[in-house]
Amino acid sequence: MSNLYGKHIVVGISGGIAAYKSIELVRLLRKAGAEVRVVLTEAAAHFVTPLTLQAISGNPVANSLLDPQAELAMGHIELAKWAHLIVIAPTTADLAARLAIGMANDLLSTICLATTAPILAAPAMNQQMYRQPVVQQNLSTLQQRGIMLIGPNAGEQACGDVGTGRMSEPSEIFAAVQTALQSQAAQVRSAKPFNGLKIAITAGPTREAIDPVRFISNHSSGKMGFALARAFAEQGAEVSLIAGPVSLTTPENVQRYDVESAQQMHDLTLSLATRQHIVIGCAAVADYRSQTVAEQKLKKKDDSETMMLQLIKNPDIIATVAALSDNRPFVVGFAAETQDVQHYAAKKLQRKNLDMICANDVARQGQGFNSEQNALTVLWRDRQQTVQQQQLPLADKYELSQKLATLIVKQYQITLSD
Repeated sequence: MSNLYGKHIVVGISGGIAAYKSIELVRLLRKAGAEVRVVLTEAAAHFVTPLTLQAISGNPVANSLLDPQAELAMGHIELAKWAHLIVIAPTTADLAARLAIGMANDLLSTICLATTAPILAAPAMNQQMYRQPVVQQNLSTLQQRGIMLIGPNAGEQACGDVGTGRMSEPSEIFAAVQTALQSQAAQVRSAKPFNGLKIAITAGPTREAIDPVRFISNHSSGKMGFALARAFAEQGAEVSLIAGPVSLTTPENVQRYDVESAQQMHDLTLSLATRQHIVIGCAAVADYRSQTVAEQKLKKKDDSETMMLQLIKNPDIIATVAALSDNRPFVVGFAAETQDVQHYAAKKLQRKNLDMICANDVARQGQGFNSEQNALTVLWRDRQQTVQQQQLPLADKYELSQKLATLIVKQYQITLSD
């Protein structure tokens, strides 16, 4: 998946003939999964129309700082906060000069002053204008203030001149946007407390085929596992998410692997486990699968009220990881129970040789499977092998995952010091 997926990109277009190229840039960004909002200067609207850019971007085009409707919600501040990155293509000599001295006399320059997002500028102007010392000084000033520049290229220009001043091609600017966001993500990760940790998480249900149209599964939505993956990734961990069949968006900066069956999840988890610091089994893995899978749809027998399936055990993924002798990671299991939650969780902690286990009561309404909230009882063994526990009360699954991630890393670090 592209690192632009779900990113918020503001494309600023100023008044130059190269503005027509920005239509293709917007198309490339949208194709990569980015959310794009276009801001036109007054002059740019003479070269490209708001209607065209609205159709390509899928969002209304902003072109006025004094639009009463937009400014009811402080539109320029909203866009400045919304953006993960601002790309200005083309950046004319006039706009470069205004940005260099900190002017905010139109919507685009105001957004640039009001944002904390990185800014990428693609200069485009006549070759003689580009060579002027004052223009070079303005562009240098922008770079010194952290604004990234791409181009311009050399070649034949719309006015007939030949020289440096052509705006970089949309594909080049697109690549620069990707690089800028990758660099930003790396800087964010390096400042996070979980930086350097490698985490593998299983999430969601598995499907065990009976025939080409039927399968055995459960009610797991995968929301807890995905929330946990997000919580770890946001704190800088390198997260591998092994997901059963769910309809959830992959969290940012998470490597996702999709599987169907318990055997597939087992094989993939084992292939990753010895390269991880922590492995978390959050998936609701089917305990059993059909011994044989019919090649054709099984037909209902009119003379029989029953149907017999021979089931065999699936491999216990988290217990297998916990049994590794070489490069064994810190292993965390989940236990979804309907009664005696703490008792059964403690037995699983011991029997499967886990380092921690997170138990939840799925019989309680409003928590567990398919819900937005959950509560956990977390158990682990201390240095004296005494079982300790901590209650994480009912909360939104993401909020709960943040607390759980911190607790897991704390206990992992304690084991390293032993």
